[in-house]
Amino acid sequence: MRYFLDTEFNGFGGALISVALVPEDGDQELYISLPLPDAVEPWVAQNVIPYLRLVPEGVDHELDRIEAADMVAAYLAGDPDPVIIADWPEDLAHFCALLATGPGQMAGVDFGLRLELINAAGFSAAANSRVPHNALHDARALRDFYMVDRAS
Repeated sequence: MRYFLDTEFNGFGGALISVALVPEDGDQELYISLPLPDAVEPWVAQNVIPYLRLVPEGVDHELDRIEAADMVAAYLAGDPDPVIIADWPEDLAHFCALLATGPGQMAGVDFGLRLELINAAGFSAAANSRVPHNALHDARALRDFYMVDRAS
């Protein structure tokens, strides 16, 4: 199955703040927020932090990095061939870095997964997302765009 990925992070190269995976079918979405860094970039403080927890009740999992990595692995474990789709390379970089839990260690994704960076020309999470700069809402918007774009 395809899962649409979005992340929020503390500016270019900054710490991961939240991650969301939205399946192409169904409503079993995953949204995780991580502890905020001590110093938050001004743009992030204004445009991301106020919307961080604007997700349905019961969906927001506030976890540390190891717990978050384990939850992502558990979430994907039932799928024999998960494909993670993103429209921005830094989303994939943060996702992969999250799975690396220590020197020579990674979360239990021994089933494997594929990553796909798509050309989403014409898509803007800021314009298409119900709550821009919220990883869950942006991942939903990416899924919707992808499904319509691929159907055309």
